[in-house]
Amino acid sequence: MKIKELTDHLERIAPLAFQEPYDNAGLLVGNPNQDVRQVLICLDCTEEVVEEAIRKQCDMIISHHPIVFKGLKKFTGKNYVERVLIKAIRHNIALYAIHTNLDNVFGGVSSKIADKLGLQNHMVLSPKRNLLKKLAVYVPRTHVEIVRNALFEAGAGSIGKYEECSYNTVGYGTFRALEGANPSIGKSGTQERVEETKIEVIYPDHKERSVLVAMYEAHPYEEVAHDIFLLDVPFAEVGSGAIGNLPSPMSEIDFLALVKDRLNLQVIRHTKFRNKPISRVALCGGSGSFLLPDAKRSGADIFITADYKYHEFFDAEDDLIIADIGHFESEQFTQELLLEIIQKKFVNFAVLLTEIETNPIKYYS
Repeated sequence: MKIKELTDHLERIAPLAFQEPYDNAGLLVGNPNQDVRQVLICLDCTEEVVEEAIRKQCDMIISHHPIVFKGLKKFTGKNYVERVLIKAIRHNIALYAIHTNLDNVFGGVSSKIADKLGLQNHMVLSPKRNLLKKLAVYVPRTHVEIVRNALFEAGAGSIGKYEECSYNTVGYGTFRALEGANPSIGKSGTQERVEETKIEVIYPDHKERSVLVAMYEAHPYEEVAHDIFLLDVPFAEVGSGAIGNLPSPMSEIDFLALVKDRLNLQVIRHTKFRNKPISRVALCGGSGSFLLPDAKRSGADIFITADYKYHEFFDAEDDLIIADIGHFESEQFTQELLLEIIQKKFVNFAVLLTEIETNPIKYYS
């Protein structure tokens, strides 16, 4: 298939619009219309991983972390970033990154860790705001079903685990077409009164263009009366981290042992025990120290993440336990997650997990 078929699927699950401003997710090297027959999945795209892709005849590498975060002015091979890009281009290997956009969706990186730990009823720890909009459009009775279904097809009307959601208000509209107009109902120069329905639907901001195009194409009027509202509400399915409950409370030492076992860890850095059972767990794959206030507000007994600095551990203030499990360790199951996402959609497509250990941090014991 074409690269675009694969990336379109990934971006339906983790839209690029959900990545953080500093990020550089998406297709980094390659032509969207290039054929792809075999993909290699990794956390970090290193020189060794590109060599592995060459050996295994993979024509695309999908990584979690982008190999390119900022602009490059020269390609001389002086550092590993330039060498990776040069080698990939030379061997016609496409590079794609799915980073904070996958971090920021329910069912993404943090959800995968929550599943590994057996957390129940887990949800996004810190939902993002100002990502949802509401459209209100006024439609003549004859076209209500047509317009409403077009909006649903374009991605409007989904709320949590529900779809095709709308609110409909019956009323009437008036208008008088001026000279040069081409009204679908009535005649120019005469005031018309038409029975209409106001259809209201919610949609994520990044789908606005497709929603509006669908509305205009399905609506019979020459001029479509509609309103758009930015909703200052949390988008429950988009945001950082995860929060959930254990099936039953555990002692602190037993829970850390479970974390160490389930996540295949060598070491856990943590703040002092509070001598209280662990029941509610907050977590974030990667660097998540910025979510500590959210973890506290959520009533978590422990906050699991990575990249904590020495002085930041004091911020626990005995309100909860901070547990730093390491950056690579907290994101290692992202590879497994991507494999599942691709194979669920493309059953017979060849997807391989890298055999290269890309964690730059080693432990001596």
